Amino acid sequence: MFTYTVSVVTGNQVFAGTLNYIYLTLVGEERSSDRTLLDKSWFERLDRGKVVSIDIHVEETLGELLLVKLEKEKFLINDDWYCRSISVTAPAGDCFEFPCYRWIADQKELVLPEGRGRLPQDEKLSIVKECRHLELENRQKHFRWKEWKTGFPMSIDVNGSSELPLDVKFDTEKVVDFKLHFLKGIGNVGLNKCKGYYQSWKDFADFEKVFITIENTVSEHLMQRWKEDAVFGYQFLNGCNPVMIKKCTELPEKFVVTQEMVRNSLDKGTTLQYELQAGNIYIADYEILEDVQPNDTDPSTRQYLAAPFCLFYKNGQNKFIPIAIQLSRQMTPGQMNTVFLPSDNHYDWLLAKMWVKSCDFNVHQLVTHLLRTHLTTEVFAIAMFRQLSAVHPVYKLLIPHVRFTIAINTAAREKLINDTGVFNEANSSGGIGLQQVIQKAMQTLTYKSLCFPEAMKTRGVDNQEDLPNYYYRDDGMLVWEAVKSFVSDVVKIYYSSDETVQGDEEIQAFVQDVCSSGMKNCPKNGEFPSALKTQEQLVEYLTVVIFTASAQHAAVNFGQFDWFAWVPNTPSTMRKPPPTEKGKVDMTYIMESLPDRQRSSWHIGAVWALSQFQDSELFLGEYPDKYFTEKLVTEAIENFRKELFVITKIIRKRNETLELPYLYLCPDRIPNSVAI
Repeated sequence: MFTYTVSVVTGNQVFAGTLNYIYLTLVGEERSSDRTLLDKSWFERLDRGKVVSIDIHVEETLGELLLVKLEKEKFLINDDWYCRSISVTAPAGDCFEFPCYRWIADQKELVLPEGRGRLPQDEKLSIVKECRHLELENRQKHFRWKEWKTGFPMSIDVNGSSELPLDVKFDTEKVVDFKLHFLKGIGNVGLNKCKGYYQSWKDFADFEKVFITIENTVSEHLMQRWKEDAVFGYQFLNGCNPVMIKKCTELPEKFVVTQEMVRNSLDKGTTLQYELQAGNIYIADYEILEDVQPNDTDPSTRQYLAAPFCLFYKNGQNKFIPIAIQLSRQMTPGQMNTVFLPSDNHYDWLLAKMWVKSCDFNVHQLVTHLLRTHLTTEVFAIAMFRQLSAVHPVYKLLIPHVRFTIAINTAAREKLINDTGVFNEANSSGGIGLQQVIQKAMQTLTYKSLCFPEAMKTRGVDNQEDLPNYYYRDDGMLVWEAVKSFVSDVVKIYYSSDETVQGDEEIQAFVQDVCSSGMKNCPKNGEFPSALKTQEQLVEYLTVVIFTASAQHAAVNFGQFDWFAWVPNTPSTMRKPPPTEKGKVDMTYIMESLPDRQRSSWHIGAVWALSQFQDSELFLGEYPDKYFTEKLVTEAIENFRKELFVITKIIRKRNETLELPYLYLCPDRIPNSVAI
């Protein structure tokens, strides 16, 4: 007789264990074992976090182990079981690993291939090929594409969170955690209900009555200094939406600013034309909001949007300051576009800046955050599940970075951006405007715009000497290069040549699915690759996926409470139209423009909830689930972690010299995936 020692690990999640019968069969190259019950007694059942070991005796060796088959049968009740992994020690002492990290529901079976990462062209045995084929065939039945709203990226075809495939649902802890954060955020401002939501504002101090009493360095800083031009400008570099500014060498036709208007804002002896040519002028252009219908879901309160231009100047002291704002872009004869300036009446200039920040907030919410991180990552995730087998090395590489993304997006479609969601409660781009903005943004969403270095070059902000103190860019480049180096190390292990990439039918199907299905509503499919021909192209593509899901999302999500909670600094909506003349604005007009108490409360509660890390958060480079079993890959992961540690030290040392530390792209604060 020959003995195979099998160890089965149950997950630590709540309800991961099972009372059901679990049977296991070892499948070798030469023969299979008998079907064996895992539990030896009531006291050695597959409980949460438990390791169950059994010996399987066979009369002849099975040959090289290929598969483990698990079968579940009902006992008393039919419950789900989460299997982390299985390891098998053969009679000769060889150890075989079978990573699982999946749920088994109902009375079903699950077949696990041996855990080494393999490309489809590496499979030689028909039984393993068939297993791989059936796995993808089954996944494609559960992960189907659906167009949630016309013109949006495709999403998963379910009607709600309860219909999601079990393996992408939130853990019970995660569900509770998300709900608690959101309820706590709303609850922190709930006391204002008894004060009357629609009570009029008198002045800015009045907003403190709805401001959450939680210690926050950035928010407290803003409360004191938000009116300063330098603080306004800083937010476009290192705030929560640091992607809007572009170098401006020629003024847009509809922007009627002149040299005379900005003379007093420029360094002595220089001109606007000179500074444009010198590369010191930058612009934030909100053209995407032009002709967008403002939120009309509340007939009792009219809301407004604008499509402003904001001109910035990097002066001789390296301060980044606003020098001109135009809130309209009328081209009709007889109508004037007013340009607001720092030299204007205090209230005129202040309200103009508030209008820019309100528009910036709405673009951030829908484009920078929702579309370009959440919805884009969901496309990558669905295509991955549909086209990559669990033994594919790219599946193993990406799975930690799409953890809970489909679940959080489905929850958002149910509770945040649906017709009765929080977004419609508080934001001027709610209602039909939400759909219009996403549809417009899809027209400029391209694959290359997700490549961080390319995005910096396209906006003309890649040079540190030209534009210093842009920590989003500086830290982002460090993280991008670290991710790219890690991905390159992994790719080289499995792909020996460009021809190997071309011959991988699963990776080609993956990128084709993203292009032709997930991003089909982008013009020319967003120029997303429909095929990959080289190792270099594969490395860049996978770097885009991981960076978008981790670093880019962290940069534009976790600072929301910091920068958006002080409502006058970033109004989520405006209740009066943008001013068209100077000298007409006073404090009363500003107070009547800003969000009322109800919308301010919803706004603060929402950005607080969305800014919180989860208790069980996994940060960049933390991979507790051992999808990879090969030593070369574990060494690559360790090198990645070391590089991230070095970057963390560099950023934290730099931050010691800053009045406001920039932490959003510090690796130890970048979650692996879009999960909030």
